[in-house]
Amino acid sequence: MGGVVEMSPEEFEDAVADALDEIPEDLARMMVNVVILVEEEPPAGEAGDLLGLYEGTPLTERDSWWAAGALPDRITIFRGPTLRYCESREEAVEEVAVTVVHEIAHHFGIDDLRLHELGWG
Repeated sequence: MGGVVEMSPEEFEDAVADALDEIPEDLARMMVNVVILVEEEPPAGEAGDLLGLYEGTPLTERDSWWAAGALPDRITIFRGPTLRYCESREEAVEEVAVTVVHEIAHHFGIDDLRLHELGWG
């Protein structure tokens, strides 16, 4: 599976923005102290086929000791691996949407096993 889909960085960022627009408003309001980023490739030491990455403290693990001034959680969507994984522009847009939902689920404390059970793995 896969090839290299042609999609400019701006078009890819638009696909991420469109995916975020599809998140229900009541759910989006519950996202606390989180930033969504787009990077070309995963950081060194991560798998080269990683499509997205959540870094932070899930909402389910935050308590009264969690610092209000903490740096935001980071959700990063990786353009290069996504475009190499997909065979068409339409598939890339769909994969971006799935990856965005998957990483946001981690922000809400849903692990990979449960995401897989729900069909988002």
